[in-house]
Amino acid sequence: MNYKQTIDYLYSRLPMFTRVGAVAFKKDLHNTVVMCEQLGHPQNKFKSIHVGGTNGKGSTSHMLAAIFQQAGYKTGLYTSPHLKDFRERIRINGAMIPETFVTDFVNRQKELIEEISPSFFEVTVAMAFAYFAEEKVDIAIIEVGLGGRLDSTNIITPELAVITNISLDHTNILGNTLTAIATEKAGIIKAGIPVVIGETQTETAPVFLAKAAETNSPLVFADQELSTLNNSRENEYLVSSVYKGKTALYEALRLDLSGIYQLKNILTVLQSIAILKNKGYTISDEAVYTALKNVKALTGLQGRWQKLGEHPLIICDTGHNMAGIKEVVQNIKDTSFQTLHMVIGMVKDKDISGVLALLPAGASYYFCQPQLERALPAHELASQAAAQQLYGSIFNTVSAAFSAAKKNAGDDDLIFVGGSTFVVAEVL
Repeated sequence: MNYKQTIDYLYSRLPMFTRVGAVAFKKDLHNTVVMCEQLGHPQNKFKSIHVGGTNGKGSTSHMLAAIFQQAGYKTGLYTSPHLKDFRERIRINGAMIPETFVTDFVNRQKELIEEISPSFFEVTVAMAFAYFAEEKVDIAIIEVGLGGRLDSTNIITPELAVITNISLDHTNILGNTLTAIATEKAGIIKAGIPVVIGETQTETAPVFLAKAAETNSPLVFADQELSTLNNSRENEYLVSSVYKGKTALYEALRLDLSGIYQLKNILTVLQSIAILKNKGYTISDEAVYTALKNVKALTGLQGRWQKLGEHPLIICDTGHNMAGIKEVVQNIKDTSFQTLHMVIGMVKDKDISGVLALLPAGASYYFCQPQLERALPAHELASQAAAQQLYGSIFNTVSAAFSAAKKNAGDDDLIFVGGSTFVVAEVL
C-alpha cells in the first residue's frame, strides 16, 4: 500500500474514537501490550514524560516539547487527535513522522492487525513508540489519549507524570463525577515516579494524594508552588512573570500560545521543568524563554486561540467541553470587536446543553456539523441553542457556515470558529 492507501486502510479497518465514539475505546491494555511485545518493547528504549488531564494536556505537551527541543534534546512528541494530517500525531523535533515509516509499519504489522483487531489509537501508539525507539530520541512527551488508567499510552514508565486538571468530559466512559474521572486520570501515576498536578481542586486533590501515597510517588501541585503576575497581551503574545513565593523565576515570559488559559498551563510546565532539572536535565532559562515564544514554530501546534485572519478578526480554538468553553468565552470577552459571529458545531457525546448555556447571547450563530458519524446534526444543535436564546442560521457543512460568516462580518467584527476539534480541523 502507498501512504494514502495505508491511511485509508487504518481509517476504514480500525475502530476510531474520533469517528464513532465510545465503541472504539478498548477497556484494557492487551492489544497495545501484544503489539509492543512483537516490536521488541520499544516503549522501554527511550525516556518519556506522560501528560494527562482533561483540558490543557495538548498545550502542555507542546510547550514541554518545545523547551526540550530548544535545550538541545532530540525530542519525540505524541499527541492526538490530528487536525489536518495523521502524521501530526507523531513528531521528532517538530518534524512529522515520514510517510514511508507509516506505510512500512502498517505493512509489517498488517497480519497482527488483522488477527487482534486493535483500535486506530492502539496502532498509532505502537507506531509512535516504534518510531521514537528507532530514532533514539533523548526524551518523548507522550500525551494521554483518553482517561489514563486504561489508555494505550499507559504502558510507559516515564521520568515524570503530569496531570493538568480535571473537568467533566467523556463521562460515558470515565464516570460522571470529578472524583471518578480523577481516579481514571490518576492511573498514570506509577511507583516512585514524581507527579505534577496542574490545578488544586477540592474534589480531586484527595484522589491524587491517595494514589501518590500508595505508589510512593513525590507529588506537587503546580499552582501551590508557582504563580503568575503582571499578565498582559502584547500583539500576538501572552506576557507573564512567574514567581515562586516572592521570588521571580521568569520575568516577562512571552508565550505565542496567547489564550488566557495558558497561564494555568505555564505553571504546570515550569513546575515540571524544575523537577526534571533536579533529575539532571540541562535546561537553561534562555531555552525556556525562547521555546515558549516559539511553541507553534518549534512543534507545529495549531488550534489554540489561533488567529486565522484580520479585518475581520478570525479566531479558532479547539476547546470543546464546559471547562474549555468557559476559557474560550473569557478570551472572547477580553477581545475588542464590533459584532460577534460564532461558527459552531459539536459532537453528540458532549454536554451539549451545558456548553450552549455558556455561549454569549447576542452573537450571530452559524450552526454546522463536521463530517463524521459522531457529529450532532446542525438542525438539532440549532434547536437546542434556541432553548438557550442563541439564534442563527443552519448549514450542512462547516465550510458553508464559515463562508457565510466571512461574507456577513464587517472589518471590525470577530468570527470565532469552534465547539468541536473537528470543526476547527475542517476550517484549517
